[in-house]
Amino acid sequence: MTDRRPGLDPAVAEVRLAVRRALTGLQQGSTVVVALSGGADSLALAAATAFEAAKLGLRAASLTVDHGLQDGSTDAAAAASAKAEALGLEARVVRVEVGAAGGPEAAAREARYRALAEAARAIGATAILTGHTLDDQAETVLLGLARGAGATSLQGMAEASVLEGVRMLRPLLGVRRATTRAACTAEGIEPWDDPHNSEPRFARVRVRETVLPTLEAQLGPGIAEALARTAAQLREDAEAFDEMIDETIEDIVEHAEAGISVSAAALAANPAALRNRIIRHVVASEFHESLTRTQTLEVVRLATDWSGQGPIDLPGCRARRVGGRIEFSARV
Repeated sequence: MTDRRPGLDPAVAEVRLAVRRALTGLQQGSTVVVALSGGADSLALAAATAFEAAKLGLRAASLTVDHGLQDGSTDAAAAASAKAEALGLEARVVRVEVGAAGGPEAAAREARYRALAEAARAIGATAILTGHTLDDQAETVLLGLARGAGATSLQGMAEASVLEGVRMLRPLLGVRRATTRAACTAEGIEPWDDPHNSEPRFARVRVRETVLPTLEAQLGPGIAEALARTAAQLREDAEAFDEMIDETIEDIVEHAEAGISVSAAALAANPAALRNRIIRHVVASEFHESLTRTQTLEVVRLATDWSGQGPIDLPGCRARRVGGRIEFSARV
């Protein structure tokens, strides 16, 4: 399948095709919101969405979030919104307050996503589209690997997820950043270059400008694509594990008076990868908390290496061995 026609730039065609695939299947008349920063990735996405949404009978809007973190941010947000309107999108800007929890990048992301979800719900949007590219995916995987965050982090970003009840689509995860910039050039759209994207104090910037280029230079081209493939393969594995966990949990998990319990014998009988995931799944589902690998392995010992040890304090809950079961209860 191709979107190539006489005179159509290859970069524009690639971005449009990726967006069309993401939008196909949405109900006619529904609304999609493009998360627009004004950078090349989101502008190329906005242009492609304006073109494809009209063909598919969808209403398209854009939302630009002004984080207020640097001088000129209000002007940059207004300029991005104006470009969206010129493309035929219903555009709006929202100013947010960015906290400090988790560091500047995480805090800004949380504020941005909250604003996107609120705006999408306010206009009854079916989906939010973001301009994350293959390069962003590669950076995410590499950062997760460096932090030792486990398979969940190495899965990177999903093509589709849910943000506070609204579908979030990432159509460009298979598209390179160079392609989005080329698409903007071909369509005569001038992107805004966020100064924060060149700030070496941010880990992602160091990965983008130093680590990945060094890997490419030392190991050869194709590193970004290889990291993105790794993320896709791990996501497939995770989906298979999730199905196995759902089937297994029905047989070994019971509700207890103080929380929830898991059969110690059944847990011990499962392969390590599966029992670790079961423990993390139980805690996440029941107490909405995430366990580190160290915490997970301590809980596993209650099943595989039981010698009378006492309760284990975990985020949001406590695990203890009660007879032949491991009981998880809320901490008070």
